[in-house]
Amino acid sequence: MKYTANEKRYELTEYRKCGESGLKLPAVSLGLWHNFGENADYANMCKMCFTAFDNGITHFDLANNYGPGPGSAETNFGKILGEHLKSYRDEMIISTKAGYYMWPGPYGDNGSRKYLTASIDQSLKRMNLDYVDIFYHHRMDADTPLYETMWALDSIVKSGKALYVGLSNYNGKTMEEAAKILDELHCPFVINQNRYSIFDRGIEKNGILDSAIAKKKGMIIFSPLAQGLLSDRYLNGIPEDSRVKTDGRFLNERSISAEMLEKIAKLNKIAQNRGQTLAQMALSWVYSREGITSVLIGASKPEQILENLRMTENLSFTKEELDEIDSVAL
Repeated sequence: MKYTANEKRYELTEYRKCGESGLKLPAVSLGLWHNFGENADYANMCKMCFTAFDNGITHFDLANNYGPGPGSAETNFGKILGEHLKSYRDEMIISTKAGYYMWPGPYGDNGSRKYLTASIDQSLKRMNLDYVDIFYHHRMDADTPLYETMWALDSIVKSGKALYVGLSNYNGKTMEEAAKILDELHCPFVINQNRYSIFDRGIEKNGILDSAIAKKKGMIIFSPLAQGLLSDRYLNGIPEDSRVKTDGRFLNERSISAEMLEKIAKLNKIAQNRGQTLAQMALSWVYSREGITSVLIGASKPEQILENLRMTENLSFTKEELDEIDSVAL
């Protein structure tokens, strides 16, 4: 069946500029980290993409190693694009990244010109695209001169394989140094991608949020729900089908103590008083912070996307609410 997008999709969310650039991103962006791999249901992946786009989510975020296994998320997304969304390509922001381990040997990891150039070529081939809208270096790399990594990103843009570049998991000091190099190269560096949530204030401590504001760069947030802790998944303990039980790499039972469960319950009460679910409040909290362009969500079913999109219905926090959230979380 041919997919036709909802004609009113752009009335259903809001868009913010990436810093001072002309590029706008939706309030909620869809990340394809865990649920678009080789073990995922193709029909469900299609439904999630359709649901997102029908509701104004124009930005789809990937990386070379997303899956599982590595590369499979890009392959599956490329198939969805080719079969259903090709006519909407110019309405979409598609991003990918390179920086973590992808293939054996000294050229399949980190930030060398060799690795980044090969990686963008592989990503474009997997997605059957001529270019991506944003290409990120996925992490800082102390083994490669910063200039070499930035030079590689600039070359990728000038070759037409990406329109903009971004930096992910950088701290404020290194981002400022990178921004200076990219500015000298006249390379359109527009956005940073970092972890941030009610429970994780790292970007406030490492200076990246202040630096992004000062440098007039965008900031898109991943893990705004703290790997699902800031949702209804753990309100009654640890479910048997949760990521904690089935995976454990990024969230394990040791991190979900009785004290943590008590914090989650208290935050849920604050959310209820605001007329929100815990997930909606957590997303609203992140999006309402100064300097934030968009929040990235992951989803395993279309209904989660719709629920999370409702976070824009209540973006105002009183000082009392903010103080209460801090007193619980910190």
